[in-house]
Amino acid sequence: MNLIFKKQLPRRTFLRGMGTVMALPLLDAMVPAFVKAAGAAPTRLAILYFPNGVQMDTWAIKSDAQIAALPEALPRTLAPLTKYRNDITVLNGLTVDGGRAHGDGPGDHGRAGASYLTGAHPKKTFGKDLQAGVSMDQYAASVIGSQTRFASLELGCEEGIQGGNCDNGYSCAYSNSISWRTPSTPNPPEIRPRAVFERLFGAGEIERDPVKRARKEKYQKSVLDSVLQDAKRLENAVSVSDRRKLDEYLYAVRDIETRIQKTESESALDPEMDRPSPSVPENYNEHTRIMFDLMATAFQTDSTRIITFLMAIEQSNRAYREIGIADSHHGLTHHGGDKEKIEKCILINQYQIEQFAYFIDKLKATPDGDGTLFDHIMVNYGSGLSKDHDHDDLPTVITGKGNGLFNLGRHVTYATETPLANLHVAMMNKMGIPAETFADSTGKLGYLSDL
Repeated sequence: MNLIFKKQLPRRTFLRGMGTVMALPLLDAMVPAFVKAAGAAPTRLAILYFPNGVQMDTWAIKSDAQIAALPEALPRTLAPLTKYRNDITVLNGLTVDGGRAHGDGPGDHGRAGASYLTGAHPKKTFGKDLQAGVSMDQYAASVIGSQTRFASLELGCEEGIQGGNCDNGYSCAYSNSISWRTPSTPNPPEIRPRAVFERLFGAGEIERDPVKRARKEKYQKSVLDSVLQDAKRLENAVSVSDRRKLDEYLYAVRDIETRIQKTESESALDPEMDRPSPSVPENYNEHTRIMFDLMATAFQTDSTRIITFLMAIEQSNRAYREIGIADSHHGLTHHGGDKEKIEKCILINQYQIEQFAYFIDKLKATPDGDGTLFDHIMVNYGSGLSKDHDHDDLPTVITGKGNGLFNLGRHVTYATETPLANLHVAMMNKMGIPAETFADSTGKLGYLSDL
């Protein structure tokens, strides 16, 4: 790092060690050059997607009002957000028309994933001739991505294949990605915590050979061990307040690393177990939370300002044994009115909301400039399907204050057929991207900051 002992540090100050480059959170010593000059911490964007739709009668709020003033409790599926009722806004009436059949017949899951951020109606094919559209995250990344180490990150919690017929003639690539770099190039999500960790901290690709990996780990020890000397030099150059921020940050990184190592150690106990990678936690709760912690770290260090995250892929057959459900999620959604299957669908949606609540808590607890990440981020939690595999009135929750874009704690109903892309335009504009329209939008979504 070659620190110069002076009062001001550049925003892109890194700790360096053996094969490691560790970005830093925003410190007070960086504020004069960065925050005051820009007026505020940068605005970040996270899109969290859950698959297979939702039981809308357990999601929908009946009246437009301040959520805290509602006479009734939050609907059952949203109940885990009760603690955060003043930190969320629930939107109803938003539509992705590109997800509809338009003469192509069955295939709602493939269309839902491919159209959610592109607004496009995907070409029905399971060959190489994929065709959807550029997704809003990638459009934004093409404009502001050069300002950070990574233009964007595409993450998830379930691995899918990118070829073959997954949904009535639609390629698996449509179901497994919501981020599209070009109309024919999806960005498959990374689901391995270790791979994300090593990408963020510059330790290189994960070593597949167990003997070489053991030798490398013994040599390098931990990421923090390798940058410790540089960290000590930085502590001597900053204020007491910044030392505390640095200590808290390093502790958080160490905690993530330790949890990943624990997962890898447990995986090694059963080499016959079929799993995508030795560093993918078997437990969904632990997997999502490690990934959310990594996302918060990526935002806190300004390594990226744009992340998409798949809670699971469309048409997911995951079984949620953590809550006692051994059935395939996708299979349960084709319940035919079976009350037992409907109940299991509700429990799965509620369980995913619990993980979302954890992310809100993490954002509110993570320092960032003159506030927290929660103050400076826009988060869209939603799905490309609503009830009965419909593509209108999509379940949508927004959180984070977005540097003033969102006035939270409300429920807002929009006119029927209002494009979801209108929300995307509003978000991109807040990030400094001068887009008047995007995909099938009709303008910028209103009523986000006031009624």
